[in-house]
Amino acid sequence: MAIYKDQALIIDLEATCWEGYEAPPGQTNEIIEIGICVLNVPTREIGTCESLLVRPEASVISDFCTQLTGITQAQIDADGISFAEACHILETRYNSRNRLWASWGGYDHRMFIAQCKTRHIRYPFSDKHVNLKRLFADTYGKRMGLKAALEKQALTMEGRHHSGVADAFNAARVLVTMMKHNEALLRRYGL
Repeated sequence: MAIYKDQALIIDLEATCWEGYEAPPGQTNEIIEIGICVLNVPTREIGTCESLLVRPEASVISDFCTQLTGITQAQIDADGISFAEACHILETRYNSRNRLWASWGGYDHRMFIAQCKTRHIRYPFSDKHVNLKRLFADTYGKRMGLKAALEKQALTMEGRHHSGVADAFNAARVLVTMMKHNEALLRRYGL
């Protein structure tokens, strides 16, 4: 499978969560938002950004989750799509199986693999994943959260932290700044 290098997909997930991080009996962590930003690799410009709201099947959105993400159960009930439909959109609209994709840390990568496996849905991405938190540490010598990484680069957070689309956009901004400072390292990561 050919990997096109014209664009990279920057992805951030939000999932059902609970205070104390333990799911109530009968519930499990599930993806409720897929934030997507398209980065034009040659021009280093951030293009389309989109939020896909995803209906959970085995959990409900807690008050804690709403406070963290801003996503309500009513919003998901009204505007959410199935996980299978979200994966189909990634493949058809974003050609995700033929593009490098990146996320801040490894959680999004692991969560997608696990949810695809449990739902028996084809994994919508290529095998070319870049852990931006690791790339940041390789560039600046220290791992840190997205908010701290923005501050390290003298950038301010745009949008709501823990909004999938805002975090994808901000991670793309950090990546663009890294692209200006460490071309050799980025080539090693396939960017």
